[in-house]
Amino acid sequence: MSAEDKHAHSAARRRQLLMAVAVLPALTCMGTPRAQTTASVRRIGMLSATSQADAVPLNQEFRQGMRDLGWVEGKNINFEFRYADGKLDRLAQLAVELVGLKVDVIVASSLSPAIAAQKATKTIPIVMAAPGDPIVAGLVSSLARPGGNITGLTQMAPELAAKRLELLKDLVPKLARVAVLWNPTGGASPYSWKEIQAPARQLGLQLHSLEVSNAAEFDTAFASAAKISPGAMFVISNPLMTIHTKRIVDFAAKSRIPSMYQFSEYVEAGGLLAYGPDRDDMFRRAGIYVDKILKGAKPADLPVEQPTKFELVINLKAAKALGLTIPQSILVRATKVIE
Repeated sequence: MSAEDKHAHSAARRRQLLMAVAVLPALTCMGTPRAQTTASVRRIGMLSATSQADAVPLNQEFRQGMRDLGWVEGKNINFEFRYADGKLDRLAQLAVELVGLKVDVIVASSLSPAIAAQKATKTIPIVMAAPGDPIVAGLVSSLARPGGNITGLTQMAPELAAKRLELLKDLVPKLARVAVLWNPTGGASPYSWKEIQAPARQLGLQLHSLEVSNAAEFDTAFASAAKISPGAMFVISNPLMTIHTKRIVDFAAKSRIPSMYQFSEYVEAGGLLAYGPDRDDMFRRAGIYVDKILKGAKPADLPVEQPTKFELVINLKAAKALGLTIPQSILVRATKVIE
């Protein structure tokens, strides 16, 4: 090979190397695991009417449900949390914030967050974790065919109100008057208040309404209860009641009033007994809905499911302080007994 040919060959070789070096960064960027992970991470908005402290246990159940289905935080999914701290008028703005973040799905913990989310968006899928009656609230057309962009689960179970009152009657056989603590402005509470009227009449119980729509009204409600000396108290839970769980439980204990609650948190705080849906199970099941939607299912095609697991929680220490003996017929049905 002549000197001239060798020079030409060397120049061509250098040009090939320079082209390869120029293209390599682009190919490397396209193939990095970081770029692939970022592109595939989905965002879930978690909207709760309660405080962060109250919401965390149930949100953890939901996150566990997602992990069981292969969703790993920071790898293929992330969460955006918003808490209204019991101030339901904040939910609208919090829902708008989640919509602005362009989350893939909004998970609404209860009825009020679900209503706020649906008003904020008609396109982003919404999954209800544990609301009251979504049909009466106008969220879905029917449980079988929800329609629109919302689906999930509901705590709605027509027999629950009657069963709670029956348990109180079994516990206090001479029971005649029941004070009902509830929030007339709180989501599903008005429906729950109406729901207990018929079973109360059938059991021969007189209901005395204790309405509390903000924290300042608890003292008035408790004073009213003290005047009528009820044989028992029935608490209709909502975010306001949840935030003031200890205050309610302490009043019942101090006033020596046997009380029925919807959720185990009240009994764990010192309340007497609770009967209702297993919300841990419902929040885990909400993860199944989110998983299906992220994989392409439409909310309108996913039927709303009712609770399948229920829990009866009894606090024997609270019963002893009230001078009550829990009948064996109730004890054998308990899913958890606190001693």
